[in-house]
Amino acid sequence: MKLKPEDIDGVTVTLWHPKSGSDREMVFIPKRVAERLRAFVSEQNVKAGDRIFSLTLNGARLAARRAGKSLGIALRPHELRRYAATFASRSGVPLEVVSKVILRHKNLSTTQRYLGKVTDAEAMKWIDRIYD
Repeated sequence: MKLKPEDIDGVTVTLWHPKSGSDREMVFIPKRVAERLRAFVSEQNVKAGDRIFSLTLNGARLAARRAGKSLGIALRPHELRRYAATFASRSGVPLEVVSKVILRHKNLSTTQRYLGKVTDAEAMKWIDRIYD
């Protein structure tokens, strides 16, 4: 990740040259995460222009695999992304927010395929919740 201290502005982060192919994207992060990130930058004395993390994509893959192995499961970083989106969706976050803000998809149909199908049990739970 090429994140630098100057890429953090309040609760927004600028991602340069993201996977989407655009020059940059602005993403929102939770206030608590933003505070911890700024504290980390300060504690580690990260200078402007320096990367906050030295972790590469391959390093992230390796870390996820090791964590999964310790739990007895196969795990990749992309599965963590899918889990976070599914958790948000199943927790009642509107699909548009999951799609445009969390996953940064251009089309809702991509997000719908990404999240998969809702089970009958989940559908009944939501029906009960809506009309309770």
